[in-house]
Amino acid sequence: METKLTFDFTINKENNTVNVKRAFNANLQNTWDAWTKPEILDLWWAPKPYQTITKSMDFREGGTWLYAMKSPENEYHWCKNDYLKIITLHSFTGLDAFCDEEGKVSNEMPRTQWTNTFIENTDNNTTMVSIVAQYESLEDLEKIIALGFQEGFSMALSNLDDYFENK
Repeated sequence: METKLTFDFTINKENNTVNVKRAFNANLQNTWDAWTKPEILDLWWAPKPYQTITKSMDFREGGTWLYAMKSPENEYHWCKNDYLKIITLHSFTGLDAFCDEEGKVSNEMPRTQWTNTFIENTDNNTTMVSIVAQYESLEDLEKIIALGFQEGFSMALSNLDDYFENK
């Protein structure tokens, strides 16, 4: 019997946040690795038909993940995540931004502060990831939502389900 996994997506305009609670059919270590190792992130992070390509990743406090989302037309949309705080196998916080291939941040798009918290449920071998995406203003939040953040991020999380299913 297949268990329905939790997936809650809430937009809080008072706090300028997107809050996601998502359970995955994987233990804590595998789920943590999927969010913190570039060779795994490249397999699921971008919504289909885009593909993630990591240029560099230094997963430590003060480190950066520089990556592109490559379109089917071979257009590259560069992003970087500056890691602010990491508590191994529990949580990490990073400041994400659109940028150029060298990591120079674009001032045209809002930055997102991500805080991801991981909680393992050993009873059913699943892991809950609680995600808070914080924006500086309501205008920034609404701009990201209008660009299809909910649809794109939901698709990416489904890609992660596929990864765990085929692992």
